[in-house]
Amino acid sequence: MSRNPNPNSVAYWDESELRREIDRVFNVCSGCRRCFNLCDSFPYLFDRMEAADDEASRLTPAEIERVVSLCFQCKVCGFQKCPYTPPHDYQLDFPKLMLRAKAVRARKDGFSLRDKLLTNIDRVGPVSSAVAPLVNFANRNPVNRWLMHHTVGIHRKKLLPAFHSETFEKWFGRNAPPAPAAPSARVALFHTCTVNYNAPDIGKAAVAVLGHNSVDVSVPAQRCCGMPFFDVGDIEAAKENARANLASLSKAVAEGRDIIVPMPTCSLMIKHEYPYLLGEEAKAVAERTFDLCEYLMRLHGQGKLRTDFPHAVGRVAYHVPCHLRDQKIGHKSAELMRLIPGADVVPIEWCSGHDGTWSMKTEFFEQSMKVGGKVFAGVEEARPDVVASDCALAGNQIQQGTGRPVLHPVQIVARAYGLAGR
Repeated sequence: MSRNPNPNSVAYWDESELRREIDRVFNVCSGCRRCFNLCDSFPYLFDRMEAADDEASRLTPAEIERVVSLCFQCKVCGFQKCPYTPPHDYQLDFPKLMLRAKAVRARKDGFSLRDKLLTNIDRVGPVSSAVAPLVNFANRNPVNRWLMHHTVGIHRKKLLPAFHSETFEKWFGRNAPPAPAAPSARVALFHTCTVNYNAPDIGKAAVAVLGHNSVDVSVPAQRCCGMPFFDVGDIEAAKENARANLASLSKAVAEGRDIIVPMPTCSLMIKHEYPYLLGEEAKAVAERTFDLCEYLMRLHGQGKLRTDFPHAVGRVAYHVPCHLRDQKIGHKSAELMRLIPGADVVPIEWCSGHDGTWSMKTEFFEQSMKVGGKVFAGVEEARPDVVASDCALAGNQIQQGTGRPVLHPVQIVARAYGLAGR
């Protein structure tokens, strides 16, 4: 049996097999400890292992559950830090193991009301956008936030993303640009639910920048990428969304379009997690999927990206999201912004601590701010004219920690082109 069974196998859901794998991995991790300064899962694990004489089989179920709950799937420990990932014989994949533990637990115990509210964006998003002023008022109201804190479990101090009455999809439906007469490329924009409901200006900037470079843009039907379901171990819901998105994106690929994604978590899902969940049926789309700035730099490499930037942007403190680093594509967003004359881009490679819905939860908010502390300090030390991050949720966390608004790199490029506000 594989040490890392797929969710489609019976072995994946076997609790006794899961416990044996947890013991094996924890013993290896305790003997290595390279991840001691990452998320709180590891300091807690190493402390408990020392108390158990470095024997994972002595850990209690409650101690293991605490390690699992402290993992927020940033994936930095996986293929960036760990020396034992495949093809090493140890075959360690700590994030996948934590996901498996959450999935097995969820299949047995079900999901809380908070889990359902925070993960089912395709239901919550349309309703919240339909009454956006009311929802935004409620999310800023201290009395309502106190109630949410004590009933639902969403921390009263957490800055929540605003909803927009005009979603990106509505805007694009009214403002879709005509196809260029001689397109430099043809793409399908997987805009993401975050952009659609909470940050439509990112989508608008992406369309403007792509159009400025003669790229033909379509917006196929889509659901949430499914990553929020990973946060709570809802594998079946993640697979359902993956299949729905693949059906739509496959048609775009068949038309000769590349898939571009402005949010790194969502591009990571399509590139890496869809094949993990669904196998061969996901690979054709995964191979044609690109992070937005990765794709723009690809156009630059082909001599198809305009570099006539009439507006300066100054000093940019650029937060590199964890899920972008996990894609191993380099600092494409920083390279893109450095094409702007005079741009001084300062990369900050620390986790923001937002991590999906983890930072919103009452029991983890304070820890999330502690995790993000290095990013907040890095932003202040940079003394920037503007702060950037490819991840809108990380931007939300950075704004909470520093008081500074955060833009997506494509918004900065749009400004430099003189396209902002179009």
